[in-house]
Amino acid sequence: MDKDLARAFSSLTTGIYVLTVVDGGHYHGMSSSWATQVSGEPPLFTAAVDNNHFSRAALARTGVFGFNIVGARGKVLEDYFYSSRARRPDNLTDIEYELSPVLGVPWLKQAMVSIEARVVNSVVAGDHTIFVAEPMGVRVASNQRPLTSLDLDYVYLGGREVLPRDRSGW
Repeated sequence: MDKDLARAFSSLTTGIYVLTVVDGGHYHGMSSSWATQVSGEPPLFTAAVDNNHFSRAALARTGVFGFNIVGARGKVLEDYFYSSRARRPDNLTDIEYELSPVLGVPWLKQAMVSIEARVVNSVVAGDHTIFVAEPMGVRVASNQRPLTSLDLDYVYLGGREVLPRDRSGW
């Protein structure tokens, strides 16, 4: 990616989330930051998932997922899911979670808010698929400040491309 475009994209602030899926007995989570609300009535939001990620195939098959909002005190979740330790199908074995009441997707106990969602549409956009989802249930566990991309020492730009955050200039 061009250096100026990378700098421009890294200036787009995002929340930090963990998307969770269950598929064929595999309980899996992935770091997710490309997500946003897109409709008020009905309430809908989107989450973009890399087309080569384990979660993408599982999500396409099942049509449901957990969306866990990471709070400022939960940075350990981002650190884990962005690490090489999490690159396996059953990566929730080291993380405390419970299954959501309606769809049975993992809600992380360290998340400040968890949503169980049903996919209502999807579109392939380059190297990611954008899933449009309808919330089916929510759990608010704490009232802390959400973790954002500004709290991280890096910015994810897609694939394996990561830009270290230059704290002196931002």
